[in-house]
Amino acid sequence: MFADAAFFVFKQFILIFIDVISFALLFRAILSWFDPMSDFRLSRFLYLITEPIILPVRRLCEKMNWFQGVPLDVPFTLTWLLLMIIQVLLSAL
Repeated sequence: MFADAAFFVFKQFILIFIDVISFALLFRAILSWFDPMSDFRLSRFLYLITEPIILPVRRLCEKMNWFQGVPLDVPFTLTWLLLMIIQVLLSAL
């Protein structure tokens, strides 16, 4: 009984965390169109909270030489896609 409640609370925490990071990624992407040099404090803040999430995917892509020379930030998109997949799978539990 306690284990079920603890799992539910943990699952909800993770789902909320994914929602917050997803919104931060979205705002970061939108702000990059208007503030490409990241001069705004909000841009720097969003970079600080989202880059640690993107960094493992970015390093994997660099290590495997994937998407070299592509003008899009593919690791950013892959990270967002992975977060959405994790969210759907976790919601199904």
